[in-house]
Amino acid sequence: MVKARFHLPGLRFNYPLNMMWVSLLDNKPEWFREGVEIGSFFGCFPVALWNGGRLIQHDQCDREFIENVVKNINEQGIPVRYTFTNPLITEEDLDDPYCNYCMQVADNGMNEVMVMSPILEKYLREKYPDFAYNSSTCKELKSADDINAEFEKGYKYVVLDYNLNNHWEFLGKLTHPEKLEVLVNTLCEPNCPRRGEHYRQIARDQRTVLLNRTLPKEQQVPIKEWVCKYGDYNCVWTIKDYPTFIKPEDIWDKYIPAGINNFKIEGRTANLFSLVDTYCYFMIKPEFFGEARLFLLKNLQASHIINVARPKPAPWK
Repeated sequence: MVKARFHLPGLRFNYPLNMMWVSLLDNKPEWFREGVEIGSFFGCFPVALWNGGRLIQHDQCDREFIENVVKNINEQGIPVRYTFTNPLITEEDLDDPYCNYCMQVADNGMNEVMVMSPILEKYLREKYPDFAYNSSTCKELKSADDINAEFEKGYKYVVLDYNLNNHWEFLGKLTHPEKLEVLVNTLCEPNCPRRGEHYRQIARDQRTVLLNRTLPKEQQVPIKEWVCKYGDYNCVWTIKDYPTFIKPEDIWDKYIPAGINNFKIEGRTANLFSLVDTYCYFMIKPEFFGEARLFLLKNLQASHIINVARPKPAPWK
């Protein structure tokens, strides 16, 4: 049977939407394209020092929330995948109590970690051997030899550099397509020259956020603004002409026949309406797109995840 395994963003802000999506898949399977499965929910519980890829600075999760989210996701048969891809981890960071607590909560043999730093990966594999480990796209591996070598390092999945999407001659050189995961909707411009520095800036900013939590307001360090006209503006409807974009039809017509069936959707900090459109675009049959989209939005409103303000009445005079 065809398997199209999607990895969905968010353990915090997108958690309600993701759980609704699982329920929709269970209750309306006829709305979905062939073989759609949920491979994981990925992200972090902010603010986590080891986290990489996205900066979340105005939130912190308590013990009860973390425990309940991990439990509820796992009860659906879905792994939690931590994105612990901070590229600037030091030996001193390994004892971080919050990050270790998140690992301990999910240490049940079912969950995963996305890694980039060799320092952190070595520590995690030794202390938490029951997790599955995945190799991050943040490594920006460009050669087939490097990716094939990565397959042999005991990773469950290796996430492809998005610039190699749709390069079929290159993809044909990869020895374990079943271990490959591709990012279908990257908002970055193709061959973004600032991508690596952006990851490093997020790592520095994240450390600043945690430092500021220990300081009085007048002593807090300003977060350096990162301006990106692509990531701030783009959505699934604006990137369809990018050579890095993977169309839903290509998932079923090209990628799955080539043995590639793991597909990552980015959007941990995305606008919720944009994310609803993205999920529906990739996983819902076109003839059910509008119905599914409206169903989700109405249920998000009913659950008070989306609040729709109404005009306040005033007395007639």
